[in-house]
Amino acid sequence: MHRHLPSGLFARSALIIIVPMLLLQIVVAFVFMERHWQLVTRRLSEAMTRDIATIIDLVETFPDDAIDEEIVRVARVRMDLSVSIEDHTELPPPRPRPFFSILDDILANEINRQIRRPFWIDTVGNSNLVEIRIQLDDRVVRVLARRSQTYASNTHIFLVWMAGSSIVLLVIAILFLRGQIRPILTLARAAESFGKGQKLSEPFRPRGAVEIRKAGHAFILMRERIERQMEQRTAMLAGVSHDLRTILTRFRLQLALAGDMPELAGMDKDVDDMQSMLEGYMAFARNEAEEDVGTLNLRSLFDKLKADCALVDLQLEWTLSGDETVSVRPNAFTRLMNNLIANSQRYADKIRIEAVHSARWLTVIVDDDGPGIPAESREDVFKPFFRLDEARNLDTSGTGLGLAIARDVARSHGGDITLDDSPLGGLRALVRLPA
Repeated sequence: MHRHLPSGLFARSALIIIVPMLLLQIVVAFVFMERHWQLVTRRLSEAMTRDIATIIDLVETFPDDAIDEEIVRVARVRMDLSVSIEDHTELPPPRPRPFFSILDDILANEINRQIRRPFWIDTVGNSNLVEIRIQLDDRVVRVLARRSQTYASNTHIFLVWMAGSSIVLLVIAILFLRGQIRPILTLARAAESFGKGQKLSEPFRPRGAVEIRKAGHAFILMRERIERQMEQRTAMLAGVSHDLRTILTRFRLQLALAGDMPELAGMDKDVDDMQSMLEGYMAFARNEAEEDVGTLNLRSLFDKLKADCALVDLQLEWTLSGDETVSVRPNAFTRLMNNLIANSQRYADKIRIEAVHSARWLTVIVDDDGPGIPAESREDVFKPFFRLDEARNLDTSGTGLGLAIARDVARSHGGDITLDDSPLGGLRALVRLPA
């Protein structure tokens, strides 16, 4: 049931308006047809048949040609009927009855009930006249009556007015509904753009009903709080970075002044590791938040990654399906791919990239033939500073921020990264971003 229903708010709201109105129209039309149309037609046919029965009684009571002429005159003047009496004739063969004709059914029933003689009627066609023939002993009484005398012919006017007014009301309701839903769509686009890290072409302003405006103001406040938190985090870590860099610079100067002493080699390596850790912390906190959305050529990016892997004798193959240009934050997405490839470089000998750029999604799959990651640890590796090594050995595992930064970049674009088993025997990283 739910699969056949529209998924959009506008379509569902339109159904809420249209379906009850259609049901109301059907019920009203049925009741009107059943109670009013049939009732009026039955009474008109009953009165017409009564007039014809009166004429037949007069013809049979006064079998005289002069009287017949007077009966014809009275029928024309008083009953508005065109009557002719034909001697030595018979009824024509029966005509095919229409599939649906309320007049044929009701008029035939009334003639059978009141006159009880063989008859022939013709109600087919667009003529305004109805022809009725009644078989007497050796004569046929032919009656021509206006259709409006036997049939409620103006009933369609009510149906036309009812359908026309419903269409006008539906148009007005749909236009009003579109105006009410437009602010919701604007709010959805603003939230989606903010989730992807994109900027709107024009500032978002809450509009529409009170509830929609409240949701819009709540979104603006939430966006401002998130932006302030990001700015405060970046500013705080920038200050911490500046202070730590000053201390590291003093360490380097003191080590340089101390000269080339073997016992200080370990301290020099510690300073380099601290510098690497500091840069990793800053990259994770900053996450290229100040970068605007631009275009990136995937073919050029993959060629560069392949060239970088060739420098360390690592085989990298890639395929691309769809448009090679994608709208992302170029530096952030490049960092995401570099981190994934760097993670594979440490453990694998072969890397394969498969990218599919469709109308709605960009999907990048990175496979390697390394040892992989246990299924129970695949979510943990995205946590900052989490590493699979038993000891926190920076010489072999970096700072533990590579995958955390990669997922952070993917989610800032409105996507995500998941890990799975690779057909090559190692790890598969699946990146999925809105196109």
